[in-house]
Amino acid sequence: MTIDRRFLVLGAPFILGACTTRREELVIETPRFDPYYVAMYGEVQGEPHPVPAIDLSQVNERFWRREVAYRGRENPGTIVVDPSARYAYLVMENGRAMRYGVGVGKEEGFNLTGIASIGRKAAWPRWTPTQDMIRREPERYGPVAGGLPGGPENPLGPRALYLYRGNRDTLYRLHGTTEPWTIGTQVSSGCIRFLNQDIIDLYGRVPVGATAIVLPSGESVTS
Repeated sequence: MTIDRRFLVLGAPFILGACTTRREELVIETPRFDPYYVAMYGEVQGEPHPVPAIDLSQVNERFWRREVAYRGRENPGTIVVDPSARYAYLVMENGRAMRYGVGVGKEEGFNLTGIASIGRKAAWPRWTPTQDMIRREPERYGPVAGGLPGGPENPLGPRALYLYRGNRDTLYRLHGTTEPWTIGTQVSSGCIRFLNQDIIDLYGRVPVGATAIVLPSGESVTS
């Protein structure tokens, strides 16, 4: 049997078309963020452990750090935590405040409320679960009952501010997190978690002895 040459020439495009696939460019849209916030939440240099950049697509932009108007009567230097709104404020001069998004206690009974003070500050703090935490979730906290040294796996993150009343540690902290996507939610065991870049910022602004006020549920800051 012979193949007509004209058939081969005319049919070539169809033959080749059946054997190949058309290459198409796949375009993936990526969110574009303000360079100011990209820099704010970029990788932190000069730390003994890694502090990676925050994936801003995982955190609602209303919880990003920003300076805002503030109408409260607290003295400058006071930290005000508003669990209902998932914000913490550092009161500044001239009716302004630095506002941070936070994650708060998942059950109201675990939350500290009222006035305390920053009794201690720690960089890359050691973390030990409380006995209540171990009792509530033994499978999760039992294996680390002896504590964890500071480092990238430590749930307190790179900084912690310890809330005291008088000389007594309340066991509540303002601290970083290994789970940035939880900011703006009720998820912790009562402590107040910040994005790691935010707790580093707050840590550098407040001294030991600063006043901290945690508002009760249903009461909120007007800013």
